[in-house]
Amino acid sequence: MHWPQPHEQPSAHPTTFVRRERNMNSCTCLLISLALCAFLFGRGAVGGGKEGLSYGFYKTTCPKAEQIVKEQVYKTYYIHGNSAISFHRNVFHDCSVEGCDASLLLESTADFRSEKESERNFGMRNFKYVNDIKDALEKECPGVVSCADLVILSGRDGVAMLGGPHFEVKTGRRDTRVHTTEKDADTYLLPHDAGVDAFLDTMAKLSINAPQAIALIGSHTVGRVHCVHLVSRLYPTVDPTLNASYADYLKIRCPSPNPDPTAVEYSRNDRGTPMIFDNNYYKNVIELKGLLRLDNALFLDPRTKPYVMRMAQDRDYFNEQFIAGMSILTEHNVLTGSEGEIRKNCQWVN
Repeated sequence: MHWPQPHEQPSAHPTTFVRRERNMNSCTCLLISLALCAFLFGRGAVGGGKEGLSYGFYKTTCPKAEQIVKEQVYKTYYIHGNSAISFHRNVFHDCSVEGCDASLLLESTADFRSEKESERNFGMRNFKYVNDIKDALEKECPGVVSCADLVILSGRDGVAMLGGPHFEVKTGRRDTRVHTTEKDADTYLLPHDAGVDAFLDTMAKLSINAPQAIALIGSHTVGRVHCVHLVSRLYPTVDPTLNASYADYLKIRCPSPNPDPTAVEYSRNDRGTPMIFDNNYYKNVIELKGLLRLDNALFLDPRTKPYVMRMAQDRDYFNEQFIAGMSILTEHNVLTGSEGEIRKNCQWVN
């Protein structure tokens, strides 16, 4: 059967999946995590991929690994619809701090505060569903599939679940034993109000070019932004790059210049198709209806405007560049071979 669409009901047998190859959206943290830093080159190749990764890495050691992840993503979507974009966001957040090594999933201890505690990771959630996927994998193949690969596979499948493109990813990553901290995340992730220059510069250091970077930021087509990261564009005066009528709507969503960060106060990135991974993000920013400063800035900047325009008009081009960017990002600075470990529980080192 095909990947289910958000409006469809789950079948009686969600275990039978086939890939759908046709082309077919959460919040501030996705921008932050896209802004990856140059320091991360220490462990592996960037442009050509990391030695030790391969397609179908688990075909003999855990043949059902990718199927199990898909089944769990499917199952979880019908429990909590926002989980699909949470899985996708995890890819960016994990790969942003010392590479794709499941460092994001580690919990704080008495000795350190984990990456999750960083303000730059504000809004990250649904980690409990990652644990559910790990439990299912451990039941099938104990000690075989890494949490780092789980993050990549579930993120890929989350995009497909939301109607985005399905694409192959290499596996064979291993999990870090190093406890990176909130300070690491604070240092290596850009703030929510970063500009075009900082965004493009950091992406270029990853060998991710401009159209690929702009396609990756198109993930903002799904999800939402908390008012904490919106009010600086609304109060005391409205950001002149923000569509005036849209600003009025956002003030309804965020009526106070001092929102409670624990309250459910947010605006969806795309009001039209908020849970579909499509190219509406670009159509919105052309109308200056992007939620973050960077969103509208990409349309206003002559270096990036042509890509925004083309992706708004050509969904296939958006998908093509998105897949190309993800292929580079998901192989960034990984651990393979005898490096790191395969965690039994994604929240703790063995």
